[in-house]
Amino acid sequence: MISAGGLPRGWMGVMLPLILAAFLRQSFAAVATPTPAQTTAAPHKEPGRPDRGKYNVTNSNNTVCLLAYLGLQLNITYNSTSQNKAVQEVVNIKPNETLASGSCEADRAVLELKTDANKTVLTFVFTQNTTSSMYHLSEASLTTKGNFSAKNSSLDFLQGTLGYSYMCRMEQTLTVTQNLSINTFQVQLQPFGVSGNAFGAAVECQLDEDNMLIPIIVGAALAGLVLIVLLAYLIGRKRSHAGYQTI
Repeated sequence: MISAGGLPRGWMGVMLPLILAAFLRQSFAAVATPTPAQTTAAPHKEPGRPDRGKYNVTNSNNTVCLLAYLGLQLNITYNSTSQNKAVQEVVNIKPNETLASGSCEADRAVLELKTDANKTVLTFVFTQNTTSSMYHLSEASLTTKGNFSAKNSSLDFLQGTLGYSYMCRMEQTLTVTQNLSINTFQVQLQPFGVSGNAFGAAVECQLDEDNMLIPIIVGAALAGLVLIVLLAYLIGRKRSHAGYQTI
């Protein structure tokens, strides 16, 4: 049957439950507890390239016996109690917040760098071999306020010639222990035979020499390629002219 409005009589019986269900659903959604926004920890930011610091050690005569000019970066791995896991930290040594001291002996020179209000102490020990007229970094150690400690007395890094300063522009990584490595940047140092409070003539490291060879080799290869192309062009041109005969 048709109602007076022109619609089936069962229309109201079908639509009313649907309208009521939609209204209840919207009401419950309005009062539902909002889901808290998810947050993530900010990524750890690396400190970037360290500044170069000028450090020196004076002997009992108040004359400079050790000179060092370099940038230093520490890579430390330690067990964090709060995070319950091993954590790696990268720390730059800031020259303007670092105090240098040490000692010089006949065959042993020590450079000690104290920073972070003397709570962090980085020590380098250089030894020389008069037989080979060479010196090298033989020991490095680090202690920090967080009770971190690492030391290695059997190193063989930064080898230089007595009477000369050691120079290395390339970045190097000195592995001290499993939990400590030291990145060095633009190094120039002289732990023995300093004269006039100035570096002696510099002897560059193998890394710098290898780095200089690369552009030389590439340049020579390009020059050879250009020469081959030029010769091929001249030979081809000569042959093309030989194919014509004078009338």
